[in-house]
Amino acid sequence: MHETIPFDKSLIDTHLPVDVRTPLEYAEDHIPGAINIPLLSNEERVEIGIIYKQTGSLAARIRGLDLTAHRMPHMVSAIGHAAAGRPILVYCWRGGLRSKAVAAILDLAGYRAVQLMGGYKAFRNHVRSYFEPFHPPGPLVVIHGMTGIGKTAFLLGLQSYHFTVIDLEGLAGHRGSAFGELGLGQHLTQKRFDTLLWDAFRTVPPGNPVLVEGESKRIGRLSLPGEMYEVMLNSAKVWCHASLETRIRRLIVEYGRPEYQEGMAMALQRIRKRLGGEKYAEIAGYLERWELEPFTAELIKHYYDKVYYKTREWREDIAISLEDYEVAKMELERFVRALLQ
Repeated sequence: MHETIPFDKSLIDTHLPVDVRTPLEYAEDHIPGAINIPLLSNEERVEIGIIYKQTGSLAARIRGLDLTAHRMPHMVSAIGHAAAGRPILVYCWRGGLRSKAVAAILDLAGYRAVQLMGGYKAFRNHVRSYFEPFHPPGPLVVIHGMTGIGKTAFLLGLQSYHFTVIDLEGLAGHRGSAFGELGLGQHLTQKRFDTLLWDAFRTVPPGNPVLVEGESKRIGRLSLPGEMYEVMLNSAKVWCHASLETRIRRLIVEYGRPEYQEGMAMALQRIRKRLGGEKYAEIAGYLERWELEPFTAELIKHYYDKVYYKTREWREDIAISLEDYEVAKMELERFVRALLQ
C-alpha cells in the first residue's frame, strides 16, 4: 500500500515530483522540478466533471477507468525512467483519485512512490503562507535608482561575486516600466510567479543577505506576494545613480533593437497622456526616424524622471555610483559587511 505524506520543502530535493494533473493545470503552476505525466487530458477532465455532476461518482469513476487503464503501463515506464532511482512524489489537484491511482500502480510495480496529502492545493497554501507574514531567510538589501542607470545588469553581475541575488524582474518576465515587457513577454500566471519566488528564497542559506531590485507592488500585471513589498520598504536601501549620458547609452543597449520598434511605439502610445500631445509627437518622431539618442533622452527627462521615484518617503542607507560596476561592487560589499556586524 502506497504511503500518503504531507508537503515539506525538503521533498523537492529528495523526491521526483510527478504532476498527474492536466497540461493546463500544470502550465498554470506546479511544484518546482515536477514533470507532467497527465492521467487525463484537458478535454477528458472536463468530460469526467460533467459526468460526475449529471450522473454521479460511480459513473464518473467507470468512465475515468475506461479512459486511463490502457495508458497506465506507458505512464509507469515514463515516470520510472525520469525518476532514475529517486523516490517519487505523486500529486494531483488536492490529493484525490488521480494521484491515488497513479501512486498505487507505481507502488504495485515496485517503485518507491508516495502520494502528496492535499495535492497541489496543499503546496499552494504553503507558498501563500510563506509570504504572509514574510520573514526572508536573511536581511534584504534593496537596490533603488532611476531608470537606465543599469541596476539590473549590476545585480546580475553580482551573482558571480558571492552575493545572493534574486532577480524579481527576470522571474516576473517584466522590467517593471512602461517599456518593460519588450523582449521578455510576461506569460506566466500569478501563481507561477509566487512559486518561482518562493523557490528562489528556499535555496538561500539562512542568514545570508539577499539583494533585490526596488520595485513597486506590481511588476507588469503581476504583484509581489503577501507582505513582501512591505518588508522591502522596511529593509536596507541602496540608492544608485549614474550620469544622463550613461543612462542614455545603457538604455539604447537594452532597447535599441530594430525588432523592438513596433513594441516601443505601442508602449509610447500608452503613456501619451502623461507626455502631452506636443511632447508625444516629438518623441514619436524620434522613434519613427530611429533617432535613439534624442528619443531616450526625452523619455528620461519628460517621463521616467517625472513618474518614477517622484517622491521618496524614505532615505537611503548608502548611495553608490554605477558609472563603474567594479567600483560599485566593492562599495556595496563594504556596506553589506557592515550591515551584518
